[in-house]
Formats: sequence, structure tokens, C-alpha cells
Amino acid sequence: MYSIARKRGLGKVKVLKRKEALKELMELGGINDVDVKVSLIQALIPVGLEKVNILLQDEVLRLAGEPRKHGKVNTRWGSQGGSVYLLDQKLPIDVPRVRNKLMNTEIALESYQKLQEPHKLDEQLFLKLLNGLSTHKYRESAELAPEVFGISASNLSKRFKRCGKAYLKKLLNRRLDEYDFIALFLDGKTYAKDGIVIALGITIEGYKVIIGMEQMNTENSRSVGQFFDKLIERGLKYEQGLLCVLDGAKGFTKAMEDKFKQYAFIQRCQQHKKENVVSYLPQGLQKTYRLRLMQAYEQTLYPQAKAALNAIMLELDRSIHQQLRHYAKAWKKRSPCIN
Repeated sequence: MYSIARKRGLGKVKVLKRKEALKELMELGGINDVDVKVSLIQALIPVGLEKVNILLQDEVLRLAGEPRKHGKVNTRWGSQGGSVYLLDQKLPIDVPRVRNKLMNTEIALESYQKLQEPHKLDEQLFLKLLNGLSTHKYRESAELAPEVFGISASNLSKRFKRCGKAYLKKLLNRRLDEYDFIALFLDGKTYAKDGIVIALGITIEGYKVIIGMEQMNTENSRSVGQFFDKLIERGLKYEQGLLCVLDGAKGFTKAMEDKFKQYAFIQRCQQHKKENVVSYLPQGLQKTYRLRLMQAYEQTLYPQAKAALNAIMLELDRSIHQQLRHYAKAWKKRSPCIN
């Protein structure tokens, strides 16, 4: 019991310290900007919810002055139910209202409008869901107060799609002029019935940059060529030469030769080549020769790498002939009439 009470006492001390710190910051004469105050509130959840009302009342006081004073243009106009976002969670609050008597219109509270937008435009929620947090379990792991709403699975899904759509649009329209690419990796992936072609660039500094992606149901040269046209329009530079690493698809190769001309140096992807080779081997030999191929590719000099690959080729060739002779002998035993 002593330890539990002690922990609770420490928790109260921490909350009091946070409240005092926030009060001191809010009372500083240099902090008048609404954006700074909103950032402070969102950083001190759940104490921030208590301070939202203070922020709104301060703005009402600034707009309408002290209550029960005559001759004011702006006056208090009651309140209404509303909601605010603290980080990525939505909570209900009572919102004060201010009316301009001359214009006979309501004056919107700047601080309330800013607090109605999710912090960082749903970026935190997007990253949480992107890293595997289920929409159905989000409330259990992220709820900060019993009054939280707007984090149902359907609502989270809408916000995730909205944020993802914004990121994708930014990615697909980003200019490529500022990058100095020396290599381009191109590959096609299939998701359900849809095909997607993804282009990844390597800069001269060694950084990986997603250049673009395109949904297409075929990998023929015409479709891929149109994809390259979009990349070139966005500023992709290739006149200094571009190492193009492909999975072996003929459509990719032809499109690169047509669009990049003599500036494209085409290389078959080692990973695709390795998996293509081992797929023809028995299951028991695949792991061994996958390792052997990786060791050959890791050689720093071309003659050494070529010699290692030729040695693997000769081994596999002898192994295949031995298996064929074994099968031939076994077949002869079963069929004596065959010479």
C-alpha cells in the first residue's frame, strides 16, 4: 500500500509541476503568438485540455474586453458545443462565442480554428497505422482521456487515406532537377490484379530516392515508355549517363533504349538472376547455390567474379549430367528391352 500511495503522490507532483510550467510560459510577455500557444498546449496533454478553455477565454477577453461593460463593438454571445484536436485525438469542449454588433456577425476565434486541425495534418496517426497499429486497436493504445472521440476504425481509415493521398501526390509531382542520379532501378510488382512499376534512383552521394511509381497492367515498352516520359518532364537528368538495373523484362529494356538512347547502361539485377537460377534446382540445393552466387557477386574484381560464376556453371552442368545418367540407368533397369 505504501508503494502504491507513494507512486500516486509522485504522479500528482509531476502533474502540478507541468501545470505550473505551462502557467509560467503562458504568462510570459514575449509569448503572444497563437501558434506558439497552440504548440505548447498540444505538447502537454492531458493538461492541455484544461488549458484550452483558458486560451479561448483569453482571446474572448482580447476581442470583447471585460464583461458587463457598455459601449463595446464586440460582445460575448454565449457558447456552443465544439471539439478540438490534441495531437491526433479529438475531444469535445464548450466554445465561447463573440458577436460584432455593427456587422451583426459572429467573430471566429483564431485559436479554436487552429485547434480543430489534427496536429501535423494526421502525420502521427499515418505513421502509427503505417507501422502496423490496427485501426480497431488504436483507441486502446492511444486514448488520452475518456471523452476522446473521432478515433473509430472507419474514421481512422478516412484520415489515413487522406494523409496517404497527400503524401502520394507530393511524391508523384516532386521535381527531379535537383537530384544528380547515377543509377536507376526499375521493377514491377503485382498487388491482387493490379500491376505497379516502381522506379528507384541512386544519387551521386549514394542516397536512395523513390523517383516515381505507375499503375499498369502490362510491362510492355509502350506503357513503360510513357512512364519514363513523365519522369523526364519532371526533370530527370540522364544525359551524363545512367546505370539502369532491370529484372530482365524485355519491355523495360526496349523502353530504356528508346527513351534514354546511348546514355543508358543496362545491367541485369543480380537478385533476380540469382533467384531465377536457383528456382530450377532441387529444394535441397537452393540454399547452397544461393550462397555461392552471393559470394561470387561480392568479388571486387571482374575476373574473379567471372571465374567464380563459371565454376558454379560447370558444377551445375556436371551435376545435371550425372542426374541424367542416373535416371537413364534406372530407366534401363525397369525396361530391359531398351538397348
